[in-house]
Amino acid sequence: MKMQREKIMKSFHLYALITILCWSVGNTFTKIAVAYFSPCPLAALRYAVAFAAFIVIAFSVKMKLPQKRDIPWFIIAGATGFFGFTLAFNKGCETVTASTASVILAAVPVMTALLANYIYTEKLKPAQWAAIAAEFCGVAIMTLMNGLEAVKPGMLWVLIAAISLSTYNLIVRHLTRRYTSLQTSAFSIFAGAILLMVFLPQAIGELSNAPLRPLLYIAFMGIFASALAYATWAKAFSKAPKTSQVSNYMFLTPFITGILEFFLTGAVPDLATIIGGIVIFAGLFLFTFGGREREQEDEISNSASE
Repeated sequence: MKMQREKIMKSFHLYALITILCWSVGNTFTKIAVAYFSPCPLAALRYAVAFAAFIVIAFSVKMKLPQKRDIPWFIIAGATGFFGFTLAFNKGCETVTASTASVILAAVPVMTALLANYIYTEKLKPAQWAAIAAEFCGVAIMTLMNGLEAVKPGMLWVLIAAISLSTYNLIVRHLTRRYTSLQTSAFSIFAGAILLMVFLPQAIGELSNAPLRPLLYIAFMGIFASALAYATWAKAFSKAPKTSQVSNYMFLTPFITGILEFFLTGAVPDLATIIGGIVIFAGLFLFTFGGREREQEDEISNSASE
């Protein structure tokens, strides 16, 4: 039992699942909080809380500062994963529905896998590419089964958001080779939060008129859906053999968000959510275990040749 527990703690799967769960709850709370705050000020408040949380952690663990040569990488991580992603996504949501935005964001694991294949030469097996396609189809079923809206300019903004998040995933993969997951997420959020402070004056104005409930949601989003989630996300990247193995878990977010909405707001998942969720889980299973036997055979043949 002890060995099994240690094996789980050493696996990237646990950290990826923790991240997706935190993000899914955060998505649900965000939908409620936007009734009281504008999208950009809400993002500024969320990452201001995350900034404060990491400041406390940094002093508590006496976190070492990054090397000067890596500061630009952390700035780019903050600009892509927090500032750029948030602004582009919010801008896109002004003219497209959340369903259409979800389909476009489902391209993040695919983009990450393609870029990692080119930049880090992380090769995927045919079964894993098939799994990614199946998971994308699952998200498409969930969001498009009830109808597709006409093409709108906002789709380009959401696509930019997806590219920003994919770029962030690759940068985190690079940074976790030289820094701990805590350092990587902390310094990235520091950079992103500083850039988002341009919306702080507007956020303070809206904050003064908000009731207690959305403030609690912001606290959760800042501490758990941002500080904790990005720390465990970076931890997963540091442990996974391939970048795509972690980013692939993002396909679960729409399904888990739908389930959490049922428990938190009473919204009943429709047939599209159920069918799409089953397809997504099947694809995730195929991605995780597909080609494993072939990999083992390759390892055995390599050992024999040596």
